[in-house]
Amino acid sequence: MHNFSEPKYLIVVGGPTGSGKTAMAIRLAQYFYTEILSADSRQFFQEMSIGTAKAGLEELQAVPHHFINSLSVEQAYSVGDFERDALNLLARLYQQHQVVILAGGSSLYIKALCEGLDEFPEVPDSVRNEVEQLYKKEGIAALQQELEQVDPIYFEQVDRANPQRLIRAISVYRASGLPFSSFRTQQVEPRFFSPIYLWMELPREDLYQRINQRVDQMFSAGLEAEALSLYPLRHLNALQTVGYQELFDYFAGDISREEAIELIKRNSRRYAKRQGTWMRRDGFWKTFSPDQFDTIIHYLEYEERIVADS
Repeated sequence: MHNFSEPKYLIVVGGPTGSGKTAMAIRLAQYFYTEILSADSRQFFQEMSIGTAKAGLEELQAVPHHFINSLSVEQAYSVGDFERDALNLLARLYQQHQVVILAGGSSLYIKALCEGLDEFPEVPDSVRNEVEQLYKKEGIAALQQELEQVDPIYFEQVDRANPQRLIRAISVYRASGLPFSSFRTQQVEPRFFSPIYLWMELPREDLYQRINQRVDQMFSAGLEAEALSLYPLRHLNALQTVGYQELFDYFAGDISREEAIELIKRNSRRYAKRQGTWMRRDGFWKTFSPDQFDTIIHYLEYEERIVADS
């Protein structure tokens, strides 16, 4: 346990994909003279830049960033690894800073760092292999159907386009006889910092328009070439994600290019909707529009009593 002489704060900037989290995190880091940790599990990987909407070089150089471009897609990196590494990093950063910023839309990674991971039962390889065979033979729809039957609570929260998450949840259920969601309600781990949760919210029409525009910009920036270079590695867990899987289906000849583009837009919008579901379920996020910087600073300084480092 770390004993600091003054309180330490982790400002968590969350929000759906396309809501302006990155820009807000950078402005807050500049205001508080501090550094940013990314909790976007897809931005860890060097090879995935365009499809994960990473900050540009100029933005990355504006303030120090951590957990961006830190791994190769071929390296296994679990949420438990992130929890350990991020806690160690925060212990160092809090030697110099009262405030650190955490930015990202991966709720599992935010939860792991701020509260600790729940203890899940061991799943025998044979059980996991059975579920993986189901996926190979009958596709993602079969996984979605089984999970909806055995664990409707987690089905509402999970990224349903990510087969690895579905396989894991079904495997836990088959191995233990208990729904995956029942293992996600355990006690919060004591931390040496206080999280403050800020959610960037936009009207749905505005958000969906931004998502559609961002997908078009990704294609202009070379998303297709980036995905093609990763096509030989498409089986890796890191690449089971929106923006890549649809293009892999196009490269395989299963759908047209136009269909791939529309599916990326649709799946991104659906993912944004599920991210909003997580926020409402958690109940501790303070909601702001991404253009309310002054309002956010007022909230942090007067209601949360944070003072900027000088």
